[in-house]
Amino acid sequence: MTIALRRRLLAEFIGTALLVTAVVGSGIMAATLSPGDVGLQLLENSVATALALGALILVFGPVSGAHFNPVVSAADWFLGRRAGTGLTLRELGGYVIAQVLGAIGGSILANLMFDLSAVAWSSKDRAAGHLWLGEVVATTGLILLIFALARSGRAPVAPAAVGAYIGAAYWFTSSTSFANPAVTIGRAFTDTFAGIAPASVPGFVVAQLVGLAVGVGLLAALYPDAGQAADQVVVPAEERDPALDHRR
Repeated sequence: MTIALRRRLLAEFIGTALLVTAVVGSGIMAATLSPGDVGLQLLENSVATALALGALILVFGPVSGAHFNPVVSAADWFLGRRAGTGLTLRELGGYVIAQVLGAIGGSILANLMFDLSAVAWSSKDRAAGHLWLGEVVATTGLILLIFALARSGRAPVAPAAVGAYIGAAYWFTSSTSFANPAVTIGRAFTDTFAGIAPASVPGFVVAQLVGLAVGVGLLAALYPDAGQAADQVVVPAEERDPALDHRR
């Protein structure tokens, strides 16, 4: 990946911010339009999130790879470090910071769009073993999907595939599939349908890291050379930075 790091970090910041804006904003709208019907609210929230995620990957994928997720970036670094593909450790740190800050900004933006306080800590408790298990499953599946697509040369279908997986995982996991530490942190900043209480965030993040470890382990068993394709995650960034060429 040879696009200037500052451009990639900007893409990760904006993309993650807009993703969380879509998650939180659609949750607020769903609760407003369908009061008293939690099932319908979840349907509206999941459809909007899936469609927004696919669109955002298309927009920002050619710049940064459209990770929008620290566990995806961490897997990219870990799997690609021996092959010299994917992110470097310095780039990984930058991606994670940009993603977390973007997620917080996206939650604040959604709150403001719906005339709520910019920051309202969520009161929605999500601390329970079965929810943590749901996060392990959701994160493991996401890592497997993304890197299997890259390894098999099908990264161009990632926008549709990843959006579809997250939309489906809203329904087949007990946790409604956060599967993203940055998004989890961001959603603590809104006391709305999509929120998570700050005290519940650490348990979700730990579960997501466990899912990362399980996903990477399964990739090692199923696709031993998955690291060769780490620079194709999520969408390959093919543009070269002219400054780099001048230094050669």
